[in-house]
Amino acid sequence: SEAVISEADINLDCSTLKSTEQRHNAVRDWMQGLGEEFPASQRSTLRKHINQQLEGLESANLSSITIKVFSNGKWELSVVSSMESEDGEQTVTPWAVESTDGIDYDKLVRQFGSSSIDEALLQRFEKVTGHVPHPWLRRGYFFSHRDLNLILDRHEKGEKFYLYTGRGPSSDSLHFGHLVPFLFTKWLQDVFDAPLVVQCTDDEKYLWKGMTPEESQRYLYENVKDIIAIGFDISKTFIFSDLAYLGHMYPTVLQIQRSVNASQAKGIFGFVDSDNIGKFSFPAIQAAPSFPSSFPVIFNNRKDLLCLIPCAIDQDPYFRMTRDVAPRLGFMKPALIHSKFFPALQGNKTKMSASDQNSAIFLTDTPEMIEAKIKKHAFSGGQVTLQEQRELGADIDVDVSYQYLRFFMEDDARLEQIGADYKAGKMLTGEVKKILSDILIEKVKAHQIARSYVTDDVIKAFMSVRPLNY
Repeated sequence: SEAVISEADINLDCSTLKSTEQRHNAVRDWMQGLGEEFPASQRSTLRKHINQQLEGLESANLSSITIKVFSNGKWELSVVSSMESEDGEQTVTPWAVESTDGIDYDKLVRQFGSSSIDEALLQRFEKVTGHVPHPWLRRGYFFSHRDLNLILDRHEKGEKFYLYTGRGPSSDSLHFGHLVPFLFTKWLQDVFDAPLVVQCTDDEKYLWKGMTPEESQRYLYENVKDIIAIGFDISKTFIFSDLAYLGHMYPTVLQIQRSVNASQAKGIFGFVDSDNIGKFSFPAIQAAPSFPSSFPVIFNNRKDLLCLIPCAIDQDPYFRMTRDVAPRLGFMKPALIHSKFFPALQGNKTKMSASDQNSAIFLTDTPEMIEAKIKKHAFSGGQVTLQEQRELGADIDVDVSYQYLRFFMEDDARLEQIGADYKAGKMLTGEVKKILSDILIEKVKAHQIARSYVTDDVIKAFMSVRPLNY
């Protein structure tokens, strides 16, 4: 019989039991109250296994953990967590990013239980790699991490690791919000001489966006051309479609699926009973590339490669789940480095979106389109009148044009001077928008030229299943 013994149910309230030690103590106290049908030896083993699983639950936004023990000695652990911030003023999930007053990233670090990238870590990065940290690290746009220090430890010892990032094809072209993590990943590949796998989740867009398979494949083809044009090393880069490659990593996907129950998936991702079952199974597919067992040919059956995932902070729920199950499956937890969101032209209350043409600057836009979008839609932190701007200056923290310059102006000194002058009223919004337009137009032109050299044969080479050089 597998009837649940009601006396053996326990609910751990994580608002009061925040640490692993507190949860362990609660489990110990609960175990002491189990009935005689559980002999001492069985309780000891059960407690050990439950505590091992609790140690893997690092998510800071857990709301409750429920443990049920069955009459045949089996047990089940269910996790419920909240995806929204404490005060409900911002929502950050893999599918929605909204805020009433701009995203509070310090709150996300606390909520998600990650670690801030501080000056000490940047100094160690430079010491270990011999490279000055990327401007996006120095300027705080890649701001949070999980176990980046362990990646540096491995690199210092001469041990290899691999990079994993992804793209959900949903439009004919990438926009600048998509471009940022890929540009940063390219820099990481160069700095660490690391192999890279790029997952294209054409299955996800079919499940969530209602796309036809034909639409998904067209977007995949166009997006892969954009990714290749960024300049990744073909000998160290494997780009794959979930629909085409799933068979290779399905054994790993199955292991993950068996380790996460439906209540956990609902708690982590907010799924509801009316969602199609494909949504429930998809997180395991996005998690699987975090483990080298998903790439037996690519990595020559090596199981000792740690994974580093550069991604926007909204993707973290997938990988909190991944890190939770990794120890139970005998895998190493993937490391992560999180970016802030590239804001929409309309302001920093949401991120740039491919579904809103006026919120985004695409890599297929013409110079005229780029200039017009920035002039018309880029939210200004400047004052309403010329006189007020001269007297009061601009709020550069909300000014989208200046925030974009922080991403794409390489000259630190010039960026700082523009910020100081704009803030002091010495520069006008139109001047800052013109500087930004010129920079983005040149970047798009360069990308379009590089993209023109990406042939079908080049795409096939990047997407072919073969051992990588590392």
